[in-house]
Amino acid sequence: MLPRATCEVDLDAIAANVEVLRAHAPGSAVLAVVKADAYGHGLVPAARAALAGGADWLGTALLAEAVALRQAGIAVPILAWLWAPQDADLAEAVLTGVDVTASAGWQLEACAAAARGAGVRARVQLKVDTGLARNGASATDWPALVEQAAALERAGTIRVTGIWSHFALADAPSSATNAEQLGAFRAALDVAGAAGLTPQVRHIANSAATLAAPAAHFDLVRPGIAVYGVSPGGELGRPERYGLRPAMTLRARLALVKRVPGGQGVSYGHEYVTPDETTLGLVPLGYADGIPRAAGGRGPVLAAGRIRRVAGRVCMDQFVLDLGDDRAGEGDEVVLFGSAARGEPTAEDWAVAAGTIGYEIITRLGPRVHRTWVGTGA
Repeated sequence: MLPRATCEVDLDAIAANVEVLRAHAPGSAVLAVVKADAYGHGLVPAARAALAGGADWLGTALLAEAVALRQAGIAVPILAWLWAPQDADLAEAVLTGVDVTASAGWQLEACAAAARGAGVRARVQLKVDTGLARNGASATDWPALVEQAAALERAGTIRVTGIWSHFALADAPSSATNAEQLGAFRAALDVAGAAGLTPQVRHIANSAATLAAPAAHFDLVRPGIAVYGVSPGGELGRPERYGLRPAMTLRARLALVKRVPGGQGVSYGHEYVTPDETTLGLVPLGYADGIPRAAGGRGPVLAAGRIRRVAGRVCMDQFVLDLGDDRAGEGDEVVLFGSAARGEPTAEDWAVAAGTIGYEIITRLGPRVHRTWVGTGA
């Protein structure tokens, strides 16, 4: 039986995108970010495709994600950066050689305790807050953090493998904030060096900076959204500008097709009213599946040979298309987003329709959407 909807992931596109990103930062190693189930593309398949494309490292937000990669047999360096006190996965992450980020003294002590318990030397990367005001040690706390890390390193408990930070406005390369953050990052590196730390990698460049800010590449770049062929947005424009290919295509099959008269209100609230007698097609996807309710009346769908807009509101499980007099039938395929090169709407198009960003469109698809993988990533 055919699924009502399918999210198809092209592993070859992921590998090709990593090759493109490597070409933009030829002097740096590449860490492919695979957090959040690889932005909805499947953690392990996407990670293997990224490695096939030339990624040197993998990155996750959660320690559990990094541990899952290790359990899948992936042995390359992995960086994880978001964890809370008493995280159940810390011991396993340290034991299996995951690079664990520390932004505060208590995190260094927790890593040291896990290392002593496992009989290994913990791999730790220190994060400095250079202006995002999110994770990372503040400029005030940074000197004490690096001194503490240096002492633990001299004791043989940890190894400081990296120092890193994150841009607030990397998608706006012309912003003066980026230059200020780069200056703050270099100053933090000087402080760490004075404390005797010699990290293997220094990094601050995300997808946008990888593509558009070569001065920020340092030893390693850390692309995420661009690995999956979606633009970071802002001043960078669309992904095809850089030779990136969307890896995800969301398709569905019409569940019902029927003729209705002109003047018929459609979906809750009757925010759309048919101008004339027409054919309506019912798409069995809704906001419970991750289709943004905010895109009602605007979300683009390729159906019956043309791009249509959602007719009225997106409901929990379904929405409606006005197909006019074009021929369509139950079971016909429609494409919500995929590749502009194939004439399909894109994740960026849905982001504009919903007033959000491409990141949210591809990561919000729910478990009711059937996922398939094509290609090998080789």
